[in-house]
Amino acid sequence: MEVNLTPLLPAAEVILTALTVLLLDLFLQEREKGLLAWISVLGLILAAGMTFLLWGSHEGVFKDSFLLDDFSLFFTQLFIGAAVITILFSIHYLKETKIREGEYYALILFSAFGMIFMAAANDLILLFLGLETMSIAVYILTGMWRERSQASEAAMKYFVIGAFATGFLLYGIALIFGATGSTNLGRISTALTQPADQWPLFLLAGVFLLLIGLAFKVAAVPFHFWVPDVYDGAPTPVTAFMAVSVKAAAFAAWARIFLVQLAPLEGEWKFPLWILAILTMTVGNLLAIAQSSVKRMLAYSSIAHAGYLLIGVVAGDEAGGQALLFYLLTYAPMTLGAFGVVMALKDGQRDHEAYSDYAGLGLKRPFLGMAMSIFMLSLAGFPPLGGFTGKFYLFHSAVVAGYTDLAIIGALNSLLSVIYYLRVIVMMYMEEGGVEGKSFARAPYLYLGIAIAALGTVYLGLLPAIALDLSRLSFLSLR
Repeated sequence: MEVNLTPLLPAAEVILTALTVLLLDLFLQEREKGLLAWISVLGLILAAGMTFLLWGSHEGVFKDSFLLDDFSLFFTQLFIGAAVITILFSIHYLKETKIREGEYYALILFSAFGMIFMAAANDLILLFLGLETMSIAVYILTGMWRERSQASEAAMKYFVIGAFATGFLLYGIALIFGATGSTNLGRISTALTQPADQWPLFLLAGVFLLLIGLAFKVAAVPFHFWVPDVYDGAPTPVTAFMAVSVKAAAFAAWARIFLVQLAPLEGEWKFPLWILAILTMTVGNLLAIAQSSVKRMLAYSSIAHAGYLLIGVVAGDEAGGQALLFYLLTYAPMTLGAFGVVMALKDGQRDHEAYSDYAGLGLKRPFLGMAMSIFMLSLAGFPPLGGFTGKFYLFHSAVVAGYTDLAIIGALNSLLSVIYYLRVIVMMYMEEGGVEGKSFARAPYLYLGIAIAALGTVYLGLLPAIALDLSRLSFLSLR
């Protein structure tokens, strides 16, 4: 029997690149290890090229457990883009911190491979395998700066909490399997066409445990308590990658499972998600205001943005799905770019993350000041940047779906976030002192990554039509 393995091509390219990097690392001299970054970028670009060639396909493999559709290709492109920018950020950072380059780049690729599987998984077992591949790689990346005790502490906390979340997820999968007789999402959806009074009681328990397991990964309140310490202790490029890609992978799984396959149960899980969205937005913003470190502020900011993204899940239907995917697309460059500027202030083994360290940065390093202003204003939701457009469509989808109260609370929370985002801009242009920040000559690839992120943020705000259309078509391919 002939098996069509075309759906696996992008993921296969990423994993082959990871294995190539690991193998070459054994033979390259220390001064040649920088080549591994460009091999990784080249492999990712080739994988991205495959996603463009395969766009519009709708094929499955392993009895449709792994689906190649526009939805999975959309997220594959997002993961690849985030990985490329993370690698650009890391080139100079790894030399400063003496983190081993071969293992680091390979782990970035392994985690991206797991994320691709999560986005394409149409079976709960395959979802679990993708989740664990991603998670184990990120656990190790979190603790790779061995000379820094905070990194080891962050890795241990992340591992313990991650194992706890995995327990919820696995138990939920087991209960759903017991209730429906399958882990395939298509068959589970078919089983849910029966009258509600014929569903086993423990089916809902399984669904809620699955929801809790994914809530840990997106850092929704009250499952957020690991984020500040893990994000603060991890190497900053890894923090940026986690804040964007891990969150996006979890929301990809959430959209495929809850918005499509478990849609018959939406009456049961929508109200808990409504509460989670409000708590996550509000708690994330309130705690971000109290921070004195920009890196920790961005950690709590990522929690708040998980709350905004949950609005799209609650809204559901075409409008909610489109808004969810588009906001993930806009969230990626502005968050990666903000962490990139944080990296630009690093001096050797010393981090400069306090607000006071940014004093005068806009005058000393005009490009960094301008870029950070773009990212902060976009995260706060100021027009005409990507963050404003993304929030507009999220709140609009909530109103269309009848959740006007959720849209109002989201808008008020966005207004609240202005307090801590503008604080950074005030320090950069209205205060004196602080640190110089790296020049372009010292870290050209870091500047390149920041420039790409800034251009993406502005483009998605000014010309969102193409991205919105891609988001809509990608979500509709699920159905």
